Amino acid sequence: MADQPEGTVQNILEQESLKWVFVGGKGGVGKTTCSSILSILLASVRSSVLIISTDPAHNLSDAFQQRFTKNPTLVHGFSNLYAMEVDPTVEQEDMGGSDGIDSLFSELAGAIPGIDEAMSFAEMLKLVQTMDYSVIVFDTAPTGHTLRLLQFPTVLEKGLAKMMSLKNKFGGLFNQMTRMFGMGDDFGDDAILGRLEGMKDVIEQVNKQFKDPDMTTFVCVCIPEFLSLYETERLVQELTRFEIDTHNIIINQVIFDDEDVESKLLKARMKMQQKYLDQFYMLYDDFNITQLPLLPEEVTGVEALKAFSRHFKTPYQSLFSRGDQVERLERKVSTLQHLLKEAEEELERAKKSG
Repeated sequence: MADQPEGTVQNILEQESLKWVFVGGKGGVGKTTCSSILSILLASVRSSVLIISTDPAHNLSDAFQQRFTKNPTLVHGFSNLYAMEVDPTVEQEDMGGSDGIDSLFSELAGAIPGIDEAMSFAEMLKLVQTMDYSVIVFDTAPTGHTLRLLQFPTVLEKGLAKMMSLKNKFGGLFNQMTRMFGMGDDFGDDAILGRLEGMKDVIEQVNKQFKDPDMTTFVCVCIPEFLSLYETERLVQELTRFEIDTHNIIINQVIFDDEDVESKLLKARMKMQQKYLDQFYMLYDDFNITQLPLLPEEVTGVEALKAFSRHFKTPYQSLFSRGDQVERLERKVSTLQHLLKEAEEELERAKKSG
C-alpha cells in the first residue's frame, strides 16, 4: 500500500473568512452527506450556518430526516444551523406572480437559454444576502449543473445585451405591447431591463466574492473509481478556469483493510480502489485529501451524521492497522448483525409474497 499523507477538512473549519462553501461532484458519490456533515462541523465553530440544496433531487430532507422548503428552516437539535431546498428551475409564479410585468418578463426571459435558472439563482442570492449567516454551504447538483451555476453572471450579461438589442431594434414596441395588455406605462421596457440589471448587480457582486479564495472554496467529493477521478479532474479544471478556489477533495466509500473484509469481491475492489487512490494523491499532491470509509448502512439523521463527522476531523485508521482485537470483533459482530437483519427482512418479504 502506497504511503499516502493523511488529510482532513480542518483547514475549512479554521478559515474564518470563508463565506461560501460549495460541495460538488458526480451523482451518487455522497455529496449531500458530506455537505450536511460539513455544515454540522461549521455550526460548532461559527455563529450561524445555512445549508442550501440546489440539486433538483433534494436529498437534504433525507439526510437530516426533516422536511425542508425554499425558506430557511432550523435543523432539529441546533440553534444556529438552517437548511433550505431551492429548485433552480423555478415556476413562473415563484418569480413574483402572473401580474403584468412578471408574466411578460418571464416570457421574454424564456427566450434566452439558461436565463430563467440564472434569474432564480439571483433571486435566491438576493434573499440569502439579506440574511445574516456567517457561512453558507451549497449542496450542489451533479457536476454539469454546478458548472452552469458558476456561468450565470455571463448568462445574465448576454441576456441583458440581447434585451438591449431588442429594445433598440423594436423601439417603442415593448411599450405599445404593455399598454395594449393594459399594464400602463410603468411596465415598459425600462422596468423590465431595470429588473434584469438589478439581478445582474447581485450576481456580479456575489461572483466577485466567489472568485475570492478568502471568501469561497469548492470541496470536490468523489469515490475511488475511474469515472469519478475523470469527473473530478474535469471539475478542478473548470473551477480553475472560473478562478474559483479548490483545495479539498473528499474520497468517499473507501474500503479499508479491516478484518471483516473477507470476501474475494471486496478484496478485489479494494485493490482496484488503491490504484485510483494512488492516482488521486499523485494528481492532487497539494490538496487536502480526506478518505471516508465505506459503511454497511446509510448515514441519515442528525445523530448518525454527527457520529460519522469524526472521520472529517481525524484521518480514518483501519482496525487492522490499529491492532485493536476487541474493536475489530465488535465491528465484525455489527456487520454480521446488519447482514442478518437484512436477510430476515428479505425472508419476511418472500413469505408474504409467496
